[in-house]
Amino acid sequence: MPDGRCLVIDSASEACSVALVDDGVVADFRHELLGRGHAERLVPLIAELADGGRAASIAVGCGPGSFAGVRIGVAAARALALGWQVPVHGFSSLALVAAAAADDIAAAGGALVVMEGGHGQWFVQRFGADLEPRGDLRSLLPDEAVREGDALVVGNRAAAFVERRGLGTAVSMLPDARAFVRLPAGALFAEPSPIYGRAPDAKPMTST
Repeated sequence: MPDGRCLVIDSASEACSVALVDDGVVADFRHELLGRGHAERLVPLIAELADGGRAASIAVGCGPGSFAGVRIGVAAARALALGWQVPVHGFSSLALVAAAAADDIAAAGGALVVMEGGHGQWFVQRFGADLEPRGDLRSLLPDEAVREGDALVVGNRAAAFVERRGLGTAVSMLPDARAFVRLPAGALFAEPSPIYGRAPDAKPMTST
């Protein structure tokens, strides 16, 4: 994790979540359920943080999730990093969901994160007790997704997943910037860009 103060941003879901983390301790945060309106609310939320959110580094959730929300978060992080002349890193928003349920996942020996993927699909990814990924990110139709065998299911579609499968334990969870402190050391990556998890909704026109 970055040394010093880090501004953490995630707007990949219906939650708009920001936090200031000082050497592994959450110093301030804002977490709102918006559904829509991330573009209008994200920067004001950051400004409400101590010192206007100013930090020595920035970390941003790159998705997968809402196409618009992911782009908004990554764009804001890049712009602030440029303006403040500080480094910026990315992380998976699904990894952040897993980190928010770290204690439950550790007790269960691992879990499947299931998040809304749009177009009737769910984003799914397995994580171990140590919160390291134990499989690739996939975007699946619900009937395909429920073939996964993890007993513990975490995410904003966890309850629907367990109900459809007929067994398991659901922990409803959204990305929360405060959980950044529980992410594994290798979860951050340089040059953040959106992780869409599936093909774009709109495809470019081809010439005839």
